[in-house]
Amino acid sequence: MAHRVTFIPGDGVGPELSDATRRVLEATGVGFDWDVQHAGADVVSEHGTPLPQQVLESIRANKVAIKGPITTPVGTGFRSVNVELRKQLDLFACLRPCKWYPGVRSRYSDVDLVIFRENHEDLYAGIEFEMGSQEALGLIGYIKGVSGRDIRPDSGISIKPISVFGTTRIVKAAFEYARTNNRRTVTAVHKSNIMKFSDGLFLKTAREVAAQYPDIEFNDRIVDNMTMQLVAHPGDYDVLVLPNLYGDIISDLCAGLVGGLGVAPGANLGEELAVFEPTHGSAPKYAGQNKMNPMAMMLSGVLMLRHLGEGHAADRLEKAIAGVMVEGTHVTYDMRASRNDPGAVGTSHVADAVVAHL
Repeated sequence: MAHRVTFIPGDGVGPELSDATRRVLEATGVGFDWDVQHAGADVVSEHGTPLPQQVLESIRANKVAIKGPITTPVGTGFRSVNVELRKQLDLFACLRPCKWYPGVRSRYSDVDLVIFRENHEDLYAGIEFEMGSQEALGLIGYIKGVSGRDIRPDSGISIKPISVFGTTRIVKAAFEYARTNNRRTVTAVHKSNIMKFSDGLFLKTAREVAAQYPDIEFNDRIVDNMTMQLVAHPGDYDVLVLPNLYGDIISDLCAGLVGGLGVAPGANLGEELAVFEPTHGSAPKYAGQNKMNPMAMMLSGVLMLRHLGEGHAADRLEKAIAGVMVEGTHVTYDMRASRNDPGAVGTSHVADAVVAHL
């Protein structure tokens, strides 16, 4: 029986990457019933929003979606289409595997990390007060009254909420992934030595959740030390779980360890819903040029296949993508020794090569 999946091509370079990804997914022999939906800058004139309601309804109905990168138009009221998608669908966990494959240029060859980033809380919750506003000045006065601490009146203010509920969900998701995928260690990343009532709560809750998984080792690292440890000894780490802001920073750092965002897949997961996507942007200036690397979206397709219970097909597709990487002859410019290498191929040619390896 075919899997009913919401398929969002995206905009900018998204349609090219999405087409290449759809081709390799179909070439695995897995049956798909694609429910094609459109979002992003290209649909604003028709729908008045970059995220039409029917897109959300499709994902809720189908439970699984794969999407290309999407541009957030200026002046729409959205901080980010992707952020709004996560919020509306309660996709609380951002999954970012960072794995090095032979053939990819990198200073490291022993990296196989998985990052779980909490999506809804922390400084990215968007609770902000503009400098000089009545709300900011009132908050400054209130803080002075309850704590005795002075905040300069020319300050902008952001609020950092971290809850037991949000932390429990993301840490459990990390441990469940580790258990299912035979991972050995989960590391919580925080700054609880300074932010004792927010990051301190994150760490305390993480320790309580970890006690429910005695078969998996648990440890923690302060975030600044974590960045140094990852650059010095990335092979020492396995699954990382982090609040929103640190997760955003560390996941891009880890992508840099394995060759960049062109090979960095991703997923946003909820209790019942899952949306798979590459982690890079839509690069509208390159749209239509058949130039961009589709491997991050293809590897996101590998994650989707595993989520759908198609483990054998996922292994075959990952092996095929890895085969193209190690051969190095049918890869885009960003994976060549020189970005001006005339031997670089286009997006569609990478798909041809992956299909040939299946």
